[in-house]
Amino acid sequence: MINYTIYENKNTDQWVTFVHGAGGSSSIWFKQIRDFKKQYNVLLLDLRGHGESKPTLKTAFKQKYTFSALANDILEVLDFLKIKKSHFVGISLGTILIRQLAEMYPERVQSMILGGAILKMNFRSQVLMRLGNMFKYVLPYLVLYKFFAFVIMPKKSHKQSRVLFINEAKKLYQKEFIKWFKLTAEINPVLKWFRQVELNIPTLYVMGEEDYMFLPSVKKVVENHYKSSKLFVIEKCGHVVNVEQPNAFNDAVLSFINTAK
Repeated sequence: MINYTIYENKNTDQWVTFVHGAGGSSSIWFKQIRDFKKQYNVLLLDLRGHGESKPTLKTAFKQKYTFSALANDILEVLDFLKIKKSHFVGISLGTILIRQLAEMYPERVQSMILGGAILKMNFRSQVLMRLGNMFKYVLPYLVLYKFFAFVIMPKKSHKQSRVLFINEAKKLYQKEFIKWFKLTAEINPVLKWFRQVELNIPTLYVMGEEDYMFLPSVKKVVENHYKSSKLFVIEKCGHVVNVEQPNAFNDAVLSFINTAK
């Protein structure tokens, strides 16, 4: 089972589960824990190969990572902890896993908060992925990762997020990075489906005003999925909203969850 950390709150039966992105770990939520554990039970996860979820012999030989397999990793923890239903907060690639989980097990997802959500790969990100695929066996993965981090988070004000993610990525193995990178091959059909299909689950997108790669497509989806979805844009903020503007992020998310109980 993947590694997890819980903070129990005896005053409520409500859970909030945090899902990080590729190359991160549950430590990226350090600016959220204090505020959220005051009101909710908190579950933090380390995805396969990240943080303390080190690859075992069993997982090392698993053929391929898929979004549904990674969503089932999350479900396994919920079942083990007997959590019937949870609010889910994700960042970047973690938002895709939350949406995948909601697709497969909607009864387990009380609400979705998707920060720095990825709903469409624009031209620039498609080129990035192709370059990455060409060089993934040749270049050390940290060179690729640093390059991606600069393209996605280019401004001086994004430096803290870049450094945090690069430091977390250093803990990955090259093989692990390649497995995660291969996931990008199935990303487009999955995202296309997510853009088309609206789930009947309260959803809040929290995006940075400067997240130029992913914000435009999120705006369009929220317009189309108006029954279930809302958008909160944080000014002077890039892709990793929970790290760059934690107070604005925490306030928006907590007030949303309070209405989605």
